[in-house]
Amino acid sequence: MTADFTPLRTELAIWRRERLTLPLWWRDDDAVQPIPALERLLALSTDLGLPVHLAVIPLRATTALADRLADEETAVALVHGWAHENHAPPDQKKAEFGHPRPDAAAQTADALERLKALFGPRLLEMFVPPWNRIDPEMIARIAAQGYRALSTYTPRLHRLAAPGLVQINTHADPIHWRGGGGLVPPEELIGGLVTLLQNRRAGLEDAAEPLGFLTHHLVHDDAIWGVTERCLATLLEGGAVPTNLLERRDDLP
Repeated sequence: MTADFTPLRTELAIWRRERLTLPLWWRDDDAVQPIPALERLLALSTDLGLPVHLAVIPLRATTALADRLADEETAVALVHGWAHENHAPPDQKKAEFGHPRPDAAAQTADALERLKALFGPRLLEMFVPPWNRIDPEMIARIAAQGYRALSTYTPRLHRLAAPGLVQINTHADPIHWRGGGGLVPPEELIGGLVTLLQNRRAGLEDAAEPLGFLTHHLVHDDAIWGVTERCLATLLEGGAVPTNLLERRDDLP
């Protein structure tokens, strides 16, 4: 499938002309163990010079994954819920931590401790709720448990989700979830990015929040891989600054 990145290149040229800074970060969800798709992801991260932040499912994470990432300088581990199980009522959208339940806080605490033990210094204490949904009451609880950041989807409304808890979201996803999977129409992905950048230039959204690109290596086909590579390469070639949030752990944007 052919994708026309001209609108994005044009917008990025405006950013360069106006000397605007565009931090770019990459989040990939649902990591559990080393598989060929993960190797492809890590290779792409290295080729692009763009760190990839892997949202790892704590209950299912393997020591093999921790061993694989131990010396991978372009990879950062994040906390992706607990078991990635849907606990939403039947009439609600899927969520693991989107609704109150008595064992939720214990699970988020256990999730952080388990991944600390597995990944040590490769872990950033960022909570990524499965399906990008979280009960507002849980946000203050995870801040008290030692999490430093929260990541969902769409532009943040405030830098802090709770005292001591920085919100750093993702904003673009190449997968057509509402269409049953596969590649989202490229013009929609590109158009969405252009709109995001225009809104930032106009002061309608927080321009200090790193622009987040979200992927799911477990379900990528060749078309998704191809557009992901071209999209990230276009952003970087256009002046976006590769961002490793772990390196900014004590000073998150």
